[in-house]
Amino acid sequence: MIRHLTPTSSLPMLILLPLVAPLALSVSVAPRLIPAAVPRLIQDDPAEKPAESTEVVLGPEGHRYRWVSDWLKLPEGMVLGNTHGCVAVDSKGRVYFNTDAKHAVVVADADGNVVDTWGSEWAGGLHGMTIVKETEGEFCYLSHIGRHEIAKVTLEGELVWKSGYPAASGVYQNAGQYRPTGIAVAPNGDIYVGDGYGQSWCHSFSVTGEYQGSFGGPGTEPGKMRTPHGMIIERVGDETYVVVCDRENHRLQRFDLDGNLVRVETPGLRRPCNGVFTGDVLAVADLMGRVTLLGLDEKGERYVVAHLGDNPEPSRRGVNGVPQEQWADGEFLSPHGIGADAEGNLYVLDWNRNGRVSKLERLKD
Repeated sequence: MIRHLTPTSSLPMLILLPLVAPLALSVSVAPRLIPAAVPRLIQDDPAEKPAESTEVVLGPEGHRYRWVSDWLKLPEGMVLGNTHGCVAVDSKGRVYFNTDAKHAVVVADADGNVVDTWGSEWAGGLHGMTIVKETEGEFCYLSHIGRHEIAKVTLEGELVWKSGYPAASGVYQNAGQYRPTGIAVAPNGDIYVGDGYGQSWCHSFSVTGEYQGSFGGPGTEPGKMRTPHGMIIERVGDETYVVVCDRENHRLQRFDLDGNLVRVETPGLRRPCNGVFTGDVLAVADLMGRVTLLGLDEKGERYVVAHLGDNPEPSRRGVNGVPQEQWADGEFLSPHGIGADAEGNLYVLDWNRNGRVSKLERLKD
């Protein structure tokens, strides 16, 4: 429970054998080629030859996606920089993702055209991000590992409020120990934060950012964490849960809103960083080179629906420095953040120093 503590054609080649004339007396007649009609080799007209398809489709029937090649189109002169954060999508289908460059938040339309950037004051450490539709409009909630704080901003980046490290939890000696990586907002407005790069605690805050309580803490036993990296809100019937991507324990853990452990889920994940629900499927960004789709059975247990874009080369999984010449459509590197739009398309951010964000277009079966 939450503790209130005190101080991501050819035709076959015709071989024309020379016909040797019959010997007449003792005179040899030189062989000659008979001027027969030789079939013309018909070649394809390049203008009529269909182009070879380079389309990459991932996933089984019912869960098929087309990898959109070179989806993101940067303006001339713009360098994306290291992508080490999250992806969120607003109600208009605009895709928000963060980088470590001066444009901490990049906004693109569904076709990959960059339409806005903001957040220079958040550069270098902006990590968690989620967009929530509220009565007053849509807002973006952020977590920053370098500034040791969380914040609520408008979709244009204007600050509403920010909140520093939860000293009242009693688990930190100073602000530097608090490095929040994941953030999610429940329907009631409560905010859940995973201190993935800090002390492996999860914290609850009020709608205005006041500390409410903590759960988790470092460890491998059920309910404990080793890098609670991403936070996801799940609705099952009338119940609402907080799903924690317990990355270094290679599992998900489901808690109720009071921080009580409901279930430990380990469906073959490889360092889950973050996740997003699309329909009844949970798409998880597995840092070790793939996206995993999870279903939920009648018993409330998760099972693997499919693995998408599984990189066949282990040396290119979960590392930051893979150069662009080694990238390939249909293969992820180090999925760190993931988002979904209303059409079921997925947007995946790889942890990469050159910056990489890919789109998987949901296909209709």
